[in-house]
Parts: sequence; structure tokens; C-alpha cells
Amino acid sequence: MTLVTDPTAPRIALVGATGLVGNTLIQLIEERGFRYRDVHLVASARSVGRELTVDGRPYPVQNLEGFDFSQVDLAFFSAGASVSAKYAPHAVAQGALVIDNTSHFRMDPDSPLVVPQVNAHELDRRPVSGVIANPNCSTIPLVRLLQPVEARWGIRQAVVSTYQAASGRGHSGVAELREATAASLADPADPGPAEEFTPSLSFNVVPFIDRLLESGFTFEEQKMLQESRKILGLPHLDVTTTCVRVPVVNSHSEAAWIECHNPVDRAELVALLAALPEVTVHDQDTPGAFPTPRTVADRPDHVHVGRVRVAEHNPRGFWLWLVADNIRIGAALNAIQIAEALLERGTL
Repeated sequence: MTLVTDPTAPRIALVGATGLVGNTLIQLIEERGFRYRDVHLVASARSVGRELTVDGRPYPVQNLEGFDFSQVDLAFFSAGASVSAKYAPHAVAQGALVIDNTSHFRMDPDSPLVVPQVNAHELDRRPVSGVIANPNCSTIPLVRLLQPVEARWGIRQAVVSTYQAASGRGHSGVAELREATAASLADPADPGPAEEFTPSLSFNVVPFIDRLLESGFTFEEQKMLQESRKILGLPHLDVTTTCVRVPVVNSHSEAAWIECHNPVDRAELVALLAALPEVTVHDQDTPGAFPTPRTVADRPDHVHVGRVRVAEHNPRGFWLWLVADNIRIGAALNAIQIAEALLERGTL
């Protein structure tokens, strides 16, 4: 039981508690024994009246509109960028520190963008904005691998293709993929619904995520560039991406080409990656071994790596394949680990 009377334990609020990330935050609070002395489950008016359990105790879902954040020390926001834009400043004004799981504050210079395994020093002091931003679900596992590579060999360029699961669109995205797949199985000419994903994601891949920018890239692709630079403290880092939605329920995959300033030794690279916390290198002992979205489920809190290949024609460059649970590592787990680091430092 992690509900305690210790006055040093925070009072917390989960905004977007009924969503997929919100549900996972509750699960992780229980799994990791995150200590709190009060918890509020908050969502939009349509969810008011629902009841969720935390550590076996029932809690009613409260209405975000009019919620009193003065009774909260730490607020997790997972209800969409427009909700964070409107309500996070209100929470801060009432004294809460916000950990935001949306894109709204990520490039705000007064809001640190944090992956605890990479730049936990950003949590040594309370941010000017009162908001700590959680990065994009594809950026988080990538920068966790890039940081030690940059320190050892220096990175000249990263070219990344992502293969992103339907759960990136929450409960509704998963439900639509399942419905569309069932429709296509019943009638191959029927693509099924295409509201969350256009065109339909059933038996399909869609190389277009988020809105189109004037550059021809999508906002999802731009986020990976900007966020990687900010987290790693490398404002001129060259990262270019193609972000693709695939008919997978959960866990994002990425194929990454990394070109360094100096020649890379594969054995040293594998050892370097395998030594990282919460990273599993599948071809460390078995050449060619690789993870998939199905096979990572037994260790959902690890970044999984395989197909590590140094190019024979260019020993400064290497390929790797990575898979990570986008709801846990890419959102809820990173947010909980930020909160744990804040408590360790006494920042709250």
C-alpha cells in the first residue's frame, strides 16, 4: 500500500485519469510503490461519476473544470495538449508542480524536457514555469541510447524511421484498429473505420502522423528533432525522421542509422548499450537477434535493442533496431520516474 500519512509524501492529481496513459499511471503507482498521501483522479465532465481504484481503494473521477489544485502538490497531465495549455497554468498558479505528458510545453524555454536517465540534473530545481515536460514517445527511447554514443564517439547524424503503434492514439486508437481489422477480415474490400487513422490502419501502414508542416515534414517528425536537441543539450544535432503508423496494438519500433565522428567498434558499442539501465540488447550474445512489439511484453519497462550493425563501408556509422512500450516508457513510466527523481532531490 503506497497511501501513507507521511507529510513528506506528495498529494497527487492525475488529470486524464480515464485515458490509456492515465490508467497506466495508476498501474505504475501501484507496481512501483510510489508513496503519496492523497490522490485525486480528474477528467472531463463526461467521465464524472465513474469510479477507479488505486491500490485497491475506490476513488470517484472529479471534474477538471473547477478542480481545486491548491489541494495538490504534484499534478500529472495526460489529457491532450489543448487541455494542458488551458489548465496546467491554472494548476501552477494554485501551487502544484505539473508533469505534462503532452507536446504543449516541450519547447518552452522555462519548462525542462526531461528523461531521467539522460538529464535528471534538470530536476535539481523547481522550473520557472512550474511545468516539467515529458518528451514524445519515440524520442524518449532514442535519446536514452544516443547519449552514451555521443559521449564516446560523437554523433554527426541520426536518420530514424519509426513504426508507431495504434495505442499512440489512446483507447480510441486501439479500438479502431481492432474494429477495422475485424471488418477487413470479414470483407477484404471493407477497410473499416478511419477516424483515428486516415486512411484506415487495418492491414496498412500510414507514413503520416500528426499535422503537416510547411517544410513537408509532419509535426511528429519535427518533435523528434527539436526534442532530441533539447534533451541532449546539442542544439545543432542533425536528426531526421520519417514517422509511420503501423497496425500494431502497442509498442513503437524504430530503425536508426547513427553516423559518428569517429570509428565505432561493434563489441564496444554493444557493451556500452547493454550497460545502460533498463536496456536489453538482444544480439549481445546471439548475432542477429532482435526484439519485436510482441516479444518485449515480458520486460515492458526496458528499451529493447537488436540488429546492431556497424557498416563495413563506413565504420563511423551503425544501424540498430529498437522497440519500447510507448505507453509506459514513452509516457507514464517516464513521468513516474520524473516524480521519483524529484522526491529523491527534495525538489517538491
